[in-house]
Amino acid sequence: MGIGELLLLAVGLSMDAFAVSVCKGLALRRATFKAEFTCGVWFGGFQALMPLIGFFLGTLFATAIQAVDHWIAFGLLAIIGVNMLKEALSKEEECDCGGNADLSVKTMFIMAVATSIDALAVGISLAMVGNVNIYFAVTLIGICTCLLSMLGVKIGNVFGSRFENKAEIAGGIILIALGVKILLEHLGVLA
Repeated sequence: MGIGELLLLAVGLSMDAFAVSVCKGLALRRATFKAEFTCGVWFGGFQALMPLIGFFLGTLFATAIQAVDHWIAFGLLAIIGVNMLKEALSKEEECDCGGNADLSVKTMFIMAVATSIDALAVGISLAMVGNVNIYFAVTLIGICTCLLSMLGVKIGNVFGSRFENKAEIAGGIILIALGVKILLEHLGVLA
């Protein structure tokens, strides 16, 4: 996987965290750098940690499923992407954050885990692909998510929920497209 594909993957994975950060920004009276940084570090940290865990879990059983690994990678990315699209299209225009401006450790931990579960499956997919520098990939994913989450808090605070659903739709499309690309490369359709 090249840097362009990894960057697209990082952006796609960060869209859930971006959407939640927009909600956080909506709920905050004023978006301070501390609030933006808190969201960025929590979401970015977990988005980096989960694919690393998934990658090492995937390498444990990669040899046993080597013949179908490209189908598994495609399936996982497609399921995550379709789920993101479904969630984005089923939401109402209003952000469902309920005015929750809580940035406590407990709240942020729960939200960070919830928005990064899909990254665990992506880590397994990266193990199936094989030609990935996982440390570079997770660093890129973490930094991208951190920056987009910080931006999401600011955007939510300034503009409202206008961008939340569009971000999730874009993320879903990116993940599905990457899954299709992986499958087509392994089937020899793309060189």
